[in-house]
Amino acid sequence: MNQVPIKHIDSDVIDKHAVKTMLERRIPDFTLEQAFYNSPEIFRIDMEEIFGKEWIFAGMTCEFPKRGSFTTLDVGGNPIIIVRDNKDQIRAFHNVCRHRGSKICTTQKGKSAKLVCPYHQWTYDLDGSLVFAGVDMGDDFDKSLYSLHPVHCENAGGYIFVCLADTPPPIQEFLDDLNHYLEPYDMANTKVAYESTIIEKANWKLVVENNRECYHCDGSHPELLHTLLEWDDNNDPRATPEFITLVEKQQKLWSGHDIPFKFKGAYGLRNRMVRTPLKEGTHAMTMDGKAASKKLMGRIDTPDLGVLRILHLPNSWNHGGGDNLIAFQILPVSPQETKVITRWIVHKDAVEGVDYDVENLIHVWMATNAQDRTLAETNQLGVNSKAYQPGPYSKTYEFGVINFVNWYCEQLEANLG
Repeated sequence: MNQVPIKHIDSDVIDKHAVKTMLERRIPDFTLEQAFYNSPEIFRIDMEEIFGKEWIFAGMTCEFPKRGSFTTLDVGGNPIIIVRDNKDQIRAFHNVCRHRGSKICTTQKGKSAKLVCPYHQWTYDLDGSLVFAGVDMGDDFDKSLYSLHPVHCENAGGYIFVCLADTPPPIQEFLDDLNHYLEPYDMANTKVAYESTIIEKANWKLVVENNRECYHCDGSHPELLHTLLEWDDNNDPRATPEFITLVEKQQKLWSGHDIPFKFKGAYGLRNRMVRTPLKEGTHAMTMDGKAASKKLMGRIDTPDLGVLRILHLPNSWNHGGGDNLIAFQILPVSPQETKVITRWIVHKDAVEGVDYDVENLIHVWMATNAQDRTLAETNQLGVNSKAYQPGPYSKTYEFGVINFVNWYCEQLEANLG
């Protein structure tokens, strides 16, 4: 039996030229070379060329209910502040004081009339302008030259995106579609009912790869499969006649309620959205299949909406039902660590303990997230072995993974120039 020799590149010699060489020689529809999943140097390049140049999902507008509401996050080693300013505009800035470079906001979220650096109390207005630098800077000190460095920030359909690039890639078509597909949800009048943060000891690409297929679902996600149908739409190569019939039936229902559902993926492999049914007779991703919240979202008047699936690469996937929306966000921490944040969003007037029970709301996806963490971490342990070499994806069951890996490789190569 012929054996393919196992080859690994020395991580000490990886640079952008070596990455380009590996991209050029990669085998189509196969996993990537080992270094893409554990090399500190490729991780640094990923942070510069992917997370430093692409639009990154950063949070939800409902997390900023009042002027001065802010959150902080780290994008590829760059601390960011997102804040609602005094004109009700969502803005983003580098969380770096223009004096000595200290981090300004040190808490994850809060509310403040001004942004005050804890080191020397330089103070910034919510539009980023410097308003106080003390009296010791001299009479000729010009505060207007030392505003916070802005970060490109866009929001649509309740979602906030930031981009660290000097010239961001186009995103308007995706934003327009988000506004259209999430119009029934009235996301301005929602709230985060629960938020979970876990650290998966796996490279961010392994975390995304795991999400982009349900090949593993039958053996790993019993809670999720109470309601989930793994096919996206009629075009799925595995779709059964029964599923196609169910799709047609549900689409008639959604049309009657003016609920958008058609597949949108015209922006390449980066973004996609589609509404797809859950198992017949179920209305939400709960253990009993019943709506998790009695108070439905926005203008929605039926819980039987299946799920609106939204993908935004490189760091978000989402499931929107009639009663709640679940937003997933990943933020790479290190070559083999990824932060996974999950938000469960409900109508702002839904009352905990009356309209919804938190444990019932989150049970399925808390279990699924824990199972996925184990899968991704076990995957990472095997990939780290000297025995690892790229293996073939199933074009039938793992086409979503193939799409992600193709997007990543094409975008990385283009951004490297």
